[in-house]
Amino acid sequence: MKPLDSDFSNVHLPFTSKNNGKGQEVCSDLYYWTNQIVNICLYGDTDAGEWVLIDCGMPHSKHAIMEVAAERFGHSKKPKAIVLTHGHFDHVGSLEPLLEEWDVPVYAHKNELPYLSGELDYPKGDPKADGGLVSELSPLYPHHGIDISPNLSALPANGEIPYMKDWTWVHTPGHTPGHISLYREKDGVLIAGDAFVTVKQESLYRVVLQKKEISGPPKYFTMDWEEARQSVAKLADLHPILAITGHGEEMEGEELEASLKRLVNHFDQIALPANYKRH
Repeated sequence: MKPLDSDFSNVHLPFTSKNNGKGQEVCSDLYYWTNQIVNICLYGDTDAGEWVLIDCGMPHSKHAIMEVAAERFGHSKKPKAIVLTHGHFDHVGSLEPLLEEWDVPVYAHKNELPYLSGELDYPKGDPKADGGLVSELSPLYPHHGIDISPNLSALPANGEIPYMKDWTWVHTPGHTPGHISLYREKDGVLIAGDAFVTVKQESLYRVVLQKKEISGPPKYFTMDWEEARQSVAKLADLHPILAITGHGEEMEGEELEASLKRLVNHFDQIALPANYKRH
């Protein structure tokens, strides 16, 4: 089996979930939508029509994402900006085609910029990270960086997020060096990206059925496990009320609090790959 072409336009991944194409409004100004196996978020006031897109889903999803946005904000309303939790292919798969339509600023953490400006590639997926078809096929997934330099800026160092009042970004490295999560303290809403997820992402069976369970970042693509551990603890210390993760269904209330506590206390057993060796 040959590796997938480095050009996203030639990437066709057959994986999908029962929630593909479904969306959910978790509060009046925040909506998440499942694109095959990954979630994107649309933030903004539907009456004002001003909004921000958080992550850009899988390849070949431009039209679907634009249609979801049009239904929520109106056909003529492009986002004020795009914010990226990180640059893995399933979170930026349709970014370049969307920028051709919208030409808006894109914000990411400064440590993620080399992967978004054509300077660096991510490591290949690790097929031995955990037993499961998604992991076993991961070396075939695109791992190259992209170059969106004309639209790209680093997030403000003070933690603010452009066009997202009351939100702050939290540096949650480990899965990637510049991974961020987004948090709104006033109502405890967290957009965690892949710092932790609510489905065992390595298992195709669980991904398809979206079996809800707390898990660490996807094992086959996580670059630094000690940083990932610290990032999970950092998010747990926020005591979020509701979390949307990059993969899996939203989690809230006592279930979220207990699940995060369990993940922190049993990180080695829940999150670490079977082949992990502490240095």
